[in-house]
Amino acid sequence: MSILPHEKEIFEYEKTLEKLQSQPVWSEGEIAKLKKKLDLLKKKVYSELSPWDRIQICRHPARPHTIDYIENICEEFQEIFGDRLFADDRAIIAGLAKISGKKFVVIGQEKGKDTESRIYRSFGMPHPEGYRKALRCMQLAEKFSLPVLTFLDTPGAFPDLAAEERGQGWAIAKNLMEMSGLKTPIIVILIGEGCSGGALGIGVGDVIGMLEHAYYSVISPEGCASILWKDAAKKEVAATNLKLHAEELLDMGIIDKVVKEPLGGAHHDPKIIYKNVKSFILDEYEMLHVLQQETLLKRRYEKFRAMGQVNVEAPT
Repeated sequence: MSILPHEKEIFEYEKTLEKLQSQPVWSEGEIAKLKKKLDLLKKKVYSELSPWDRIQICRHPARPHTIDYIENICEEFQEIFGDRLFADDRAIIAGLAKISGKKFVVIGQEKGKDTESRIYRSFGMPHPEGYRKALRCMQLAEKFSLPVLTFLDTPGAFPDLAAEERGQGWAIAKNLMEMSGLKTPIIVILIGEGCSGGALGIGVGDVIGMLEHAYYSVISPEGCASILWKDAAKKEVAATNLKLHAEELLDMGIIDKVVKEPLGGAHHDPKIIYKNVKSFILDEYEMLHVLQQETLLKRRYEKFRAMGQVNVEAPT
């Protein structure tokens, strides 16, 4: 497993403890005391994480991705391919699913786990056809009165010339408009990176949940630092000032709920995060599916109209 900078002390302690446990001179009581100290060290380290530390957790290569959630919380999943206009975008996975016997249309951004799969998945950066595929599946959900579930995890929409030539901006804008009026419940959950319009293109929903160490922002910290300070090395400063973590976004009304992660991040105990995400989905489904269509759309409209704050400073 990749060791993050803030975890080095924990890793060294664990290695030392492992060696001591293999030596018969240490009693069970002494080992128990050392384990207790390790637990205290973990709590201290993980309670003092900086915004940049949390972004590194969010980007950890072992962090569960959309495919992992589909495999671990869905009893059935039938993938749907293509946008019926150009091609199939493998950065977006979409299909019909069952979760605890309830039917959903599931759509998510997938980054891949190794070099080969990351290239195959375009590093989780969708092309226009990916957003069109997602919209096609949402319209299918609306037709058959199925709730939509989307997983957000992308550093942004694919930025190459070909994507722009095929209407990247238009595809995202079209999704924003159509999702605003989609006549079926939409549950959104941020499981990793949620950057810019690339995330928002499948991110308009009736309820937005966010994992504890995910982040949601108009731009990555590196991009922000490059624009504001002309220096990507100031990414840690940018991460602090962007206010991109769950508790900050909850206070501002951008998201609705924070989904707790295991100590140190979702990759430390994926079973816990699968359970927590599944509970979030089912709880929100129970509240949303009983709403009248008119009420659902009105609440969604008002939710997004209320976002944003204006601070006016008095002239000095």
